[in-house]
Amino acid sequence: MPLYLTEDQTMLRDTARDFMASEGAIASQLRKYRDMNCKDGFGHALWRQFGEMGFTGILVEEGDGGLGLGHVEAGIVMEEIGRNLTPSPFLITAVAVVEALRGAGEELRGRWLPGILAGETVAALAVDEGPKHRPHDIAMAAERSGNGYKLTGEKSFVVQGGSADLIVVAAQTEEGTALFAVERDADGLSVDPARLADSSMAARMRFDGVQVDAPIGDEQALRRVLRAGRVGAASELVGVGGAAAEQTVAYIKERKQFGRVIGEYQALQHRQADLYAELEIARAATLKAQQLLDEGDEEAAAMSHVAKAKAGRVSTQAVQEGVQMFGGVGMTDEYDIGLYMKRDRVLNELFGDANYHADRLARMKGY
Repeated sequence: MPLYLTEDQTMLRDTARDFMASEGAIASQLRKYRDMNCKDGFGHALWRQFGEMGFTGILVEEGDGGLGLGHVEAGIVMEEIGRNLTPSPFLITAVAVVEALRGAGEELRGRWLPGILAGETVAALAVDEGPKHRPHDIAMAAERSGNGYKLTGEKSFVVQGGSADLIVVAAQTEEGTALFAVERDADGLSVDPARLADSSMAARMRFDGVQVDAPIGDEQALRRVLRAGRVGAASELVGVGGAAAEQTVAYIKERKQFGRVIGEYQALQHRQADLYAELEIARAATLKAQQLLDEGDEEAAAMSHVAKAKAGRVSTQAVQEGVQMFGGVGMTDEYDIGLYMKRDRVLNELFGDANYHADRLARMKGY
């Protein structure tokens, strides 16, 4: 498929861009909930608006009341979220967890999807157990108990875990890795919320014999969920890097030093030109990964690693260039560029950093 958006996808992008710029702006969302030390880190009213706009149903099948679209469309929304640093549960709830629920039974989908579609339900994904993303080293045990299982172990870096109504948990059974659905008030579940560098919220979770029903997915389902999550995060990183670059260009066109606008210096122009090219490569790699996911192509796994690694490195380049070209004021809270740097750091770690994905890709290709 060509690496550009169709007419319908362009219309969705324009709609999402206008909506995020007006309703999800930094001043009215990120700074507001950060400054009030909000326990959730995002606004539930805006999340309901996501539902009204139909964004929460992009990946939900039409038979379940959704739009039945794909990862390309979800990525369009994610990029606009990144551009505005809009705090929301969209990535985890409407992308990763919806992907997990696709393979679940009709009863479970009927239990959770209506709330997600309405922007009322928040979900979390509990995979990581250490300081780094290592989904191949899951130690949490799922032992048979009656007609179901008991979960024992700990999870870390569970984004929006303290706000979640539903937690999708990866654990080890006798047959291998599986996904389980856990409700927020389950007996034996303890949650320790923590505020991250970008003011978003995550949690550490402890499971002490939490009783759950049969798995909602196997190891293949977990792989699909992680692919969906990483390409969604890549889209948001492209948005973060793109907006940081735009703000930097606008600043160096106005900032004067020694009687000259600093944007006139070729050294800065060359750096911005290089960044522009790198951002376009990252955007193309991410779009390709999304297209392959939507087509069910076997190369989607490898391309999702490429997209997350490339988008992460380019976003970091963009925010670092921005802070450097803003100078000292770039480190102050008066300017938004520092907020983009903080979000970049958190997103780079979520679903694995560039080094992790480069390593996984090399292993897949036999290097």
